[in-house]
Amino acid sequence: MWSVVVAGGSGQRFGTLKQFALLGERPVVEWAVAACRGSSAGVVLVVPPGSPAGPSGYGADVVVEGGATRTESVCHGVAAVPESAEVIVVHDAARPLASEELFRAVIDAVTTGGAGGAVPGVAVSDTIKVVDGSRRVTATLDRSALVAVQTPQAFDAALLRRAHAGGSEATDDAALVEALGATVRVVPGDPRNLKITTPADLDTAEHLLRG
Repeated sequence: MWSVVVAGGSGQRFGTLKQFALLGERPVVEWAVAACRGSSAGVVLVVPPGSPAGPSGYGADVVVEGGATRTESVCHGVAAVPESAEVIVVHDAARPLASEELFRAVIDAVTTGGAGGAVPGVAVSDTIKVVDGSRRVTATLDRSALVAVQTPQAFDAALLRRAHAGGSEATDDAALVEALGATVRVVPGDPRNLKITTPADLDTAEHLLRG
C-alpha cells in the first residue's frame, strides 16, 4: 500500500502556499506525510511546479511536480507509485491531523470490504440549498442523505489508475472512480480532520494539537 500526498495547490484563499506554513514548528505538509507513514510502504509527495521540496522531501520517499489542476497533480503522483502496489491512498496535504485509525478504516473497506474505493464522511449539519446563476434557490436538499467527504481516500490501485487514464477532471478521486461504475463506500469521518483553507483554520489546528 502506497500513499500520494497532494500538496500542489496554489493557496489562493490562504494567501500563500498553506501546505508549507508552519504548524507546531513543522510544515503542514510534513504532518500530512507523517500521517500516511503508519499504514504505507511508501509515500509520494506532489508539490507545485517549480517548488523545492527541501533536502528531506518532508519525509516522503518520492517527490514529483504537480500539474495545472488537482486531478492532474494526483495523476502525476499515482504514476510515481510502484506497479506492485495493490492499494493507493490519496491524501490532501491540507489535512495534517488525519488519524491512523482513519487511514485504517478506508484501507480496510477496500482490502477486506470489497469496495473499489472508500472515503471518510461526516454528517452535514447545515441546510443545503441549490441556487442558479442569479442566486435564486432552485432546490433544498435532504441533508440526511448528504455527507461532507474528507481525505484520506483509499482505492484499488488498478481501478484508480484506470480512472485517471480517462483524462476527466473532478474535485476528488472518488468521483472519477464512481464514474467507472465502481463501488465507493463511506466510512465515518473525523471532525478533527479539518482542512486548512484559511489562516483561521491553521489557528484551529494549532489549538487541536495543543489539546
